[in-house]
Amino acid sequence: MLPHSVGAHVVWVCSAWCVLVHGDVGSGPSLEKQTLDLMDKYPLIDGHNDLALQLRIRHKNKLSQVDPYHISEVATDINRLRLGHVGAQVFASYVLCGAQDKDAVRLALEQIDVILRLCSEWPDFELVTSSEGLKNTRKIACILSLEGGHSIDSSLPALRMFYRIGVRSMSLTHTCNTPWAESSSKIYPTYKKENNSLSDFGKAVVQEMNRLGMLVDLSHSSWATARAVLNVSVAPVIFSHSSAYTVCNHERNVPDNLLHALKKNKGLIMVNLYSVFVGCGPSANVSVVADHFDHIRRQIGAESIGIGGDFDGAKDFPDGLEDVSKYPALIQELLRRNWTEAELAGVLRLNFVRVFEEVERVRDKLKDSPPSEAEIPLQMVNSSCRLILRPPPALSSVIRVRNSSTILSAGSLLWMLYHAYLLLW
Repeated sequence: MLPHSVGAHVVWVCSAWCVLVHGDVGSGPSLEKQTLDLMDKYPLIDGHNDLALQLRIRHKNKLSQVDPYHISEVATDINRLRLGHVGAQVFASYVLCGAQDKDAVRLALEQIDVILRLCSEWPDFELVTSSEGLKNTRKIACILSLEGGHSIDSSLPALRMFYRIGVRSMSLTHTCNTPWAESSSKIYPTYKKENNSLSDFGKAVVQEMNRLGMLVDLSHSSWATARAVLNVSVAPVIFSHSSAYTVCNHERNVPDNLLHALKKNKGLIMVNLYSVFVGCGPSANVSVVADHFDHIRRQIGAESIGIGGDFDGAKDFPDGLEDVSKYPALIQELLRRNWTEAELAGVLRLNFVRVFEEVERVRDKLKDSPPSEAEIPLQMVNSSCRLILRPPPALSSVIRVRNSSTILSAGSLLWMLYHAYLLLW
């Protein structure tokens, strides 16, 4: 980890509130006002939030039991999103890796259902599925994402159906490998990769996401998979909730060489706030988080940076950034570090909009390309969990039917087999 900036820490008491500062800055209240004015002008687009997971865990997805303005024991509700000046929230449909090869698709659909419900039933929210909708809504925009490619069960038709119901982003992996892409995590032993971090089918997934206009999310992917994707994707990609490896050497973070590849791709890294990823331990503070922003800016420029808080998907967050209402503290720290209004306008909002628009432009260029019919080879997946589409065994063998000493003609036999096949299918 890089050493944090040093200098005298002086506490100024201004108008009944305190600000911890490093070195000489303007007065606290004026910096606070500058922060809030900036966030009023450019409401934050937050790249990753796991509220839907908490709604399942705590309320079994029963929205009738939830007060959307005050949800206890979580980090996200409407009141706090308003206080945090959040103008758009990417909500993750997250399914545990244990569901891979089982009921991951069903569980993902249930999570999407609850997100669609809160986006339509909670009056402050509006579902958006395009960059134009994102720019035009006066409510808190909801953007749907799939967290973990295991939720499509290695099926491009399933991927297309998720897009049709509103999903606009998918991370290729979570903490488990899929049969076609590699995770940054070693928690699960399934589908271990040997020098093939992105299979031919994985490349087809990326290409189909480009064709559809779906954001390819590399958070949770291994570095090798991320490199392979950056060589395949013709649209910008995102890391929806990852931080800088040079500042905190956690495998979920992004090393400098990948940052530079991301810059060439014109993609986006949305900095995660989870203490383990920014501080390499259970505790951190706003200054440590700002160090990640500073490092990435030095490497590839502010135009490649966004914010992906990961609230409600993790437990330990930095002091002063405990929930979605606290985002102004981060922007105020970046202002104190002499980030310009133009840079912060990009970080808050405009960089994500640019990437979304470019993904849609690629989609429009590919509009005459037919849907991919690529299929994953059965030997690459857990075939015991898949129905092999063929007639029942009794119809697969030759049937001889005798009537006294008469054997049915071949044509009659085939006709009878055909009708039996239809009845049994």
